[in-house]
Amino acid sequence: MSLESILTNLLQDTDENCYRGGNAIESLKQSPAGCAPLPKVPDPTSTNFVRAKKQKQKETKLGKPKLSKETMFHWSRNLKINADKVTHKVQFMVDAKFGIPGAILVTNKYQKEFYLESIAIEGLVHFACNSWVQPDRFQAEKRIFFSNKAYLPNDTPVGLKELREKELRQLRGNGEGIRTLSDRIYDFDVYNDLGYQDKGAKYVRPILGGKNQPYPRRCRTGRPPTNSDVNAESPVNKYIPKYVPRDEVSEDLKIAALTEGKWKLMLSSIFPSLKEASRNSDVIKSFSDINDLYKESPPFEIKSENEFWEIFSRMLNKMIKESMQDIFMFDRPKIVSRDISSCCLRDDELGRLTLAGMNPLSVERLKVFPPVSKLDPSIYGPQDSALREEHIICHLNGMSVQQALEENKLFILDYHDVYLPFLNRINAHQSRKAYATRTIFLLTHTGSLKPIAIELSLPQKNHNVPSNRVLTPPVDATTCWLWQLGKAHVCSNDVGAHQLIQHWLRTHACQEPFIIAAHRQLSVMHPIYKLLHPHMRYTMDINAEARQILLNAGGVIESRFSTAECSMEVTASAYQNWWRFDMESLPADLIRRGMAVPDATQPHGLKLLIEDYPYANDGLLIWSAIEELVETYVNYYYPKASSIESDSELNAWFYESINVGHADICHASWWPKLSTPKDLISILATIIWVASAQHAAVNFGMYPYGGYFPVRPPFMRRLVPNEHDSDYATFLADPEGFFLASLPCLGEMLHYISLLHILSAHSADEEYLGDRKDLSTWSGDPEIIEAFYKFSMEMRRIEKEIEKGNADSKLRNRCGAGVSPYELLLPSSGPGVTCRGVPNSASI
Repeated sequence: MSLESILTNLLQDTDENCYRGGNAIESLKQSPAGCAPLPKVPDPTSTNFVRAKKQKQKETKLGKPKLSKETMFHWSRNLKINADKVTHKVQFMVDAKFGIPGAILVTNKYQKEFYLESIAIEGLVHFACNSWVQPDRFQAEKRIFFSNKAYLPNDTPVGLKELREKELRQLRGNGEGIRTLSDRIYDFDVYNDLGYQDKGAKYVRPILGGKNQPYPRRCRTGRPPTNSDVNAESPVNKYIPKYVPRDEVSEDLKIAALTEGKWKLMLSSIFPSLKEASRNSDVIKSFSDINDLYKESPPFEIKSENEFWEIFSRMLNKMIKESMQDIFMFDRPKIVSRDISSCCLRDDELGRLTLAGMNPLSVERLKVFPPVSKLDPSIYGPQDSALREEHIICHLNGMSVQQALEENKLFILDYHDVYLPFLNRINAHQSRKAYATRTIFLLTHTGSLKPIAIELSLPQKNHNVPSNRVLTPPVDATTCWLWQLGKAHVCSNDVGAHQLIQHWLRTHACQEPFIIAAHRQLSVMHPIYKLLHPHMRYTMDINAEARQILLNAGGVIESRFSTAECSMEVTASAYQNWWRFDMESLPADLIRRGMAVPDATQPHGLKLLIEDYPYANDGLLIWSAIEELVETYVNYYYPKASSIESDSELNAWFYESINVGHADICHASWWPKLSTPKDLISILATIIWVASAQHAAVNFGMYPYGGYFPVRPPFMRRLVPNEHDSDYATFLADPEGFFLASLPCLGEMLHYISLLHILSAHSADEEYLGDRKDLSTWSGDPEIIEAFYKFSMEMRRIEKEIEKGNADSKLRNRCGAGVSPYELLLPSSGPGVTCRGVPNSASI
């Protein structure tokens, strides 16, 4: 019989390209670092025909794969390519009894790598390849591509088992050597690449991962050690670039979107930077200096007594006014789009954003008053709270404190234990001043939160001098400004905890071990790998990028956040003392924080103690849909517990994720067991939830809710003044000037808000929750296709439900005069900064 297949790939020039089959797979070899990436191709559309050389296999009675004859195609030296999409048609001559192909072996004789999207044997079988194929002169082993059909290990046709196992061995590598750009090796390593010891003590950072600093593992790169510390890995440089396995590298559209964002935002910062450079001080003079950064504000002017700057500024002012004002200004964040007149954060807005802002994951129900620290007093001294009943009783509407606790009326943002261990090091910086804050909120009759007390704590230095103080809502002009300064410090704490713990640690760092282990232990044929694959997209790449420019010594996080060089140690402390995988599902997280209680009579089995909690309201809709999809999927492939126990790959994946990927806390008793389909449903739903909706909730609101830095400063430069402080008279004479001088300077914030804008944007190739592009994988399993279709329809229904809530005037935390609707968990979005959209994975 004759089988015609379609090969979709990209070739750049006229050199020969060959696919050669074989029945032997050699060990993976390293490929050159200079392998140039080619554009990827979606679906085959063009009509360039060449001849190919392939192999098919089928199990025989002896258990060995049956191979077709080799087929080769040559790239024509005269054929010109004018499109990104190329289709090649080839023929295979096989025996009439060959059967249905189960795998294809590919060898690339071309000089460069190419991207192979798919191979289709028309009317018979489809191979979703989606992988870069390297030249065989660099990687001599033949690439293995399996058909789309999913198999559990025990159900794998005998002829494919050996290839299945060999493919996994190739992906694991041997744990040695420097990884190069073309490698496809997944392995674990500690975070020993954050510092740069060879530049001096200022750039030394502790290794994260191990007994001293427990931490999740990252992808191993094998870069050589630094000269001054053999245990520390040298940073990325032009000779040894960033490594992630080749198929994990972000696609061209994603890279192009990031590059475009960098250029656009560089332009946005040009004129404000020149304006600041014309001054003799880095202190912001007025709120108008800040508001001038954003569109729809009156055109700002650069003024200077310096003759050069005077001439230059006239030219720039003319440009701005006459032509391109909008290009050189930032989009207005949501937090100021409806209320530009208020340059300080209102109390009601602080409460609302705690439930429906960029960090709705930190608020907790207050269970004990005064709050109690869990820090070791032998290390940090006594940590008794300064909060007393007299501070809040007048704000409780006639209730006693105990009554308010019992009626679930008191809530808290508690950053005391997060920050206090690091405050001495933070405050040693001349331009970094921070407290460990606690903020008490009252739940009002309208369902909103009202801040009623702020505790500001410092490390105990003198037993005769209090180390903490309490601010309460203002009663006069002086206390009004003190209250505003206190709220600014609270928001600065919140910005750091959001970025370091809720965002980086929970949705990026702690997910990576599960991703690495999935590639090492789960075959691409495994149904669980196929389910998880879109939820792992680009995460390793963005994590590696973060270690290179955001989290490294002297990087963006250290230079723009209050935690400075302590930043990653803050995340390590939270990982060791607070993070738990079994608390990462949305219901478990809400119950842990006291924001909900189990209630079987409620739609999601929970009763929210704040009914209008937009993050939880919308999140539970998505969580339930994910859980239902995963339940259908798991029960289809694992109808009984014995099928879980007998799945060697599945158990190896979960074991390695914990015992290698999370090795420092692997003995914790809270790790879930994997014994039943119910266990697997919970584990998978949690991973998918964190990668998609939880990440969307903390990522895509960063610029819309955090881009106006007076209300959400990433750090403060002054402490709140006391009556006996030397600068208290300065504060009384000019409280607004004192407040502005406490904020970061304009130049520092231009870089910061530019970064937020880039990180909050969707790329044009984003894949959103409910949008599966690989449904052909389950062409023989209509029940699974129906489950995905139902999930997609549920995402559309949820979108309408969220939009309905945003229009409900009874829901004060998401609807009202000047109130921005909560849209972060709307599943769909267009490209750019939209403050909505739930991508499948943490890809930015």
